[in-house]
Amino acid sequence: MLITDEPARPIEAKDECPPCIMVFNAIDPSGAGGLAADLSAISSVGGHALPIVTGAYARDTAETFEFFPFDEEAIAEQARSVLEDIGLHAIKVGFAGTPEALSAIAEIASDYSEVPLIAYMPNLSWWQDNLIDQYLDAFSELLLPQTTVLVGNHSTLWRWLLPDWASERNPSARDIAKAANDLGVPYTLVTGIPLPEQFIENTLASPQTVLRSEKFERFEVSFTGAGDSLSAALTALLATGVDLSAATSEALSYLDHCLEAGFRPGMGHYVPDRMFWAQPDDDASDDAIPSPLTAADLQLPPHDTQH
Repeated sequence: MLITDEPARPIEAKDECPPCIMVFNAIDPSGAGGLAADLSAISSVGGHALPIVTGAYARDTAETFEFFPFDEEAIAEQARSVLEDIGLHAIKVGFAGTPEALSAIAEIASDYSEVPLIAYMPNLSWWQDNLIDQYLDAFSELLLPQTTVLVGNHSTLWRWLLPDWASERNPSARDIAKAANDLGVPYTLVTGIPLPEQFIENTLASPQTVLRSEKFERFEVSFTGAGDSLSAALTALLATGVDLSAATSEALSYLDHCLEAGFRPGMGHYVPDRMFWAQPDDDASDDAIPSPLTAADLQLPPHDTQH
């Protein structure tokens, strides 16, 4: 500890704290999705995340191998403890893992019905079919009636909400929004709708109309963590008071920049750079970017502790 005679520096308190967003999601050790994506995306757009751990994935950047759920009482205790201390501006629900966890989250959300709840449904094709069915049934029954905006990929939401779709044409965003509305959801953000010439469309819809639709060119690589990043950014923007249509547009633009700056830390998929704006300028000279320090540079002792 460094001891000096200098007086302690005062803290410059802000007049207002950032909006606080409670996030229920799992830990992803690859850093691509889950709570890692939520925390960096929410911070990047000006929010303060209150992360509630629902469990842990065993996964890398290519695939998910297993999921280890938290007990629902542990999830509820995490949330209740922090909610007794900090005001809440919005809720985001990612992957909860079990019907029991969803029940605990739904009970907590019902006490904060005045704040928006954004629900993200990831691709669960890595999981066992019986667990997927139980999870989706519980999500539909317990959480969708409290959801303000449901976010998900076109194919994921199609398989879940319109399993008996028989038309030769693919369901539109409004078709999916109508199915979600039957379960209590007023708005649905459908992502990754395929378009000709390597474009995709992302559409915010209600049963009555399309509120916002934006087209982006498809990237040539696959990403992990895009959906969590988008839904977290949208939640934080809504928490700041931005209206839904504008928040959707801003969140989609944010995600596009994250993907454009994406990187590949391993041998699997690319990861969105959710802090792209903090990276050095491309035109900066190489001399201005220091090389990473090694243990030898820091003169750290070797890991040879003897017991």
